Amino acid sequence: MQVPLIQLQCGKVGHESAAAKYAAATETGDFSIESEKPYAELWMGTHPSLPSKNVQTQRSLLDLVRDNKALMSTEISRKYGEKLPFLFKVLSIRKALSIQAHPNKNLAEQLHAKDPKNYPDDNHKPEMTIAVTPFDGLCGFRPLKEISHFLASVPSLRSLIGEEVAQEFEENVSGRETSSRAEDTQRNKKSLQSAFSALMTKDKSTIAAAAKELVASAENDGERFAGGGGPSNGGKELADLVIRLNGQFEGDVGLFVLFFLNYVKLEVGEAMFLKADDIHAYLSGDIIECMASSDNVVRAGFTPKFQDIPTLTSMLTYSYAPISEQKMNPVDYPYVTLNRTAYSSSSSAILYDPPIEEFSVVKTQLNDKGAKATFEAIDGPSIIICTAGSGKIGVGPKNEQVKTGYVFFVGATAECVLESDSESFTTFKAFCELSGKETANGVH
Repeated sequence: MQVPLIQLQCGKVGHESAAAKYAAATETGDFSIESEKPYAELWMGTHPSLPSKNVQTQRSLLDLVRDNKALMSTEISRKYGEKLPFLFKVLSIRKALSIQAHPNKNLAEQLHAKDPKNYPDDNHKPEMTIAVTPFDGLCGFRPLKEISHFLASVPSLRSLIGEEVAQEFEENVSGRETSSRAEDTQRNKKSLQSAFSALMTKDKSTIAAAAKELVASAENDGERFAGGGGPSNGGKELADLVIRLNGQFEGDVGLFVLFFLNYVKLEVGEAMFLKADDIHAYLSGDIIECMASSDNVVRAGFTPKFQDIPTLTSMLTYSYAPISEQKMNPVDYPYVTLNRTAYSSSSSAILYDPPIEEFSVVKTQLNDKGAKATFEAIDGPSIIICTAGSGKIGVGPKNEQVKTGYVFFVGATAECVLESDSESFTTFKAFCELSGKETANGVH
């Protein structure tokens, strides 16, 4: 399958970009990597902005699934308007992506109706991120005690928010930071929204002046920066982060947003899930990303693109928690059979199953030549990408060679067999099966 590649300034450059390397693997003859150009995103799916194509016929996958509804299953085709319910991506991030959130379904419909140029569809966009290389990012609001610590120990942050708002936040959440009582949680979220909005609505010149003070402190204080950091991040780690991000977006409000958000690092294979209306900013790394099929983004920092601060500050959930609560716990995928070679080489098929129906992802790692994984047929569509090694894919009587970067669409009700012809063969499969979302609990 031929998949579209997006060139953005935030992307990794040339052959350093996994997105570019995977795109170049498809033998279409119309793309070659330019060593000085950044390549950020590889899209796999039917989103009308950039639908994938059949390599041989050049027909779009969108046309194919519309003409043959059985490819997705009648139920999925009917429910999702004859389009794949998910969008599968590879992101290669060199420079911070925007501080952003994706609207829920109701808000997406309103934004699209009001401003279709900046909000190109009416769908929500919960998303899951799986690290292919070491990754870091800002994801979700920190525990409130950490935010209070930074308000007390970062003078430039406190001055931007304002003494009155900072004191009100500290008084309202003190002693209730981890309370599970509904009234306390609601009060905490309201206080967090007030403090965060006060920061985001400051004028750019005031932010730029405060940023100079912040960066000077980061350069001079080392481990003592930001009161030595919070429980989640050390002072030197945060100081280095401020200096790094200021080098990319000098004087940006995002330099202060990082004190509100969890700074997370994912090792290869680790994953996290973000609901619609969750704030985040991806900073660096190569990732597999799967999301509901949408391109709606509400931005408010680390970007020269259109920013919609009033919408962002009003739409966020203002949920606060340590990053451990956003990280996923993948499990063995129960509907695959490994042959003896696969078992003896500790091969695996791991399921990442978020709490939504549009998608799940299976990572298959075959660790020896001849290792084979046979996937039971499911009543829904799949897209498979190879990220390392080589092998074969078989669906019914048809067998195809698989190389790193190759992408395949597998229709509903088809058994799929992956077989390695290298010592390490890695694939990711995104799929939708409406009747099978309970598989995360081991029930089918």
